[in-house]
Amino acid sequence: MSIRFSLFVLAALAVGVQAQTTLPPDIHPQTLSRLPPVTPEDLDEEGRRYLAERPDFEARPGPPHVTIYAPRDRYLGIPSGEGSPVGARYFQLAVLVAAREIDQQYEWSAHEPAGLRQGLEQSVIDVVKYDRDVAGLSDRDAAFITFGRTLLRENTVSSELWQRMVDLYGYQHTIQLMAIMGEYIRVGIMLNAVDQRLPPDREALLPALER
Repeated sequence: MSIRFSLFVLAALAVGVQAQTTLPPDIHPQTLSRLPPVTPEDLDEEGRRYLAERPDFEARPGPPHVTIYAPRDRYLGIPSGEGSPVGARYFQLAVLVAAREIDQQYEWSAHEPAGLRQGLEQSVIDVVKYDRDVAGLSDRDAAFITFGRTLLRENTVSSELWQRMVDLYGYQHTIQLMAIMGEYIRVGIMLNAVDQRLPPDREALLPALER
């Protein structure tokens, strides 16, 4: 192999490596995600205490840097949503978005009434229940419903939708809303698998949808 040809091969390989390592503009080079390294300013008081208890915590690619915003041993709220960092109303909305996407009747029939008790308007509930357009809702409700639907249907969200959530909710509450959805998806798919039926005294409130 000639020296000139060898140099050409090495140059081509270098260009290929550089192309593979070029990141989209919203991906942080340290975490390799849309989350920059966490700072105390990103967190509420409880989150700052949690971070302070882990002085060796280092932002790096992988689940730990995502879940630092909503660790499993942090209280996310009882089924009423009371005590949830995102507030009871948004806790219930997160549950309903998740339940609708997996057609989970048991969860929905419990959390629609709970949502109403926590100030979630029937008009907002019906947008989720009947898969209606979010036009006319508040910016926060519309963004989160769109975010939840997109993430659970397409398994990804655009840079623009992610930034919209962060602008409206901040990093911590965005992750916490996903943690609530994830927890109810986890339980909901098990309920679906075992064909969990409603108790006789509970009304089925979630209609079937053509998808």
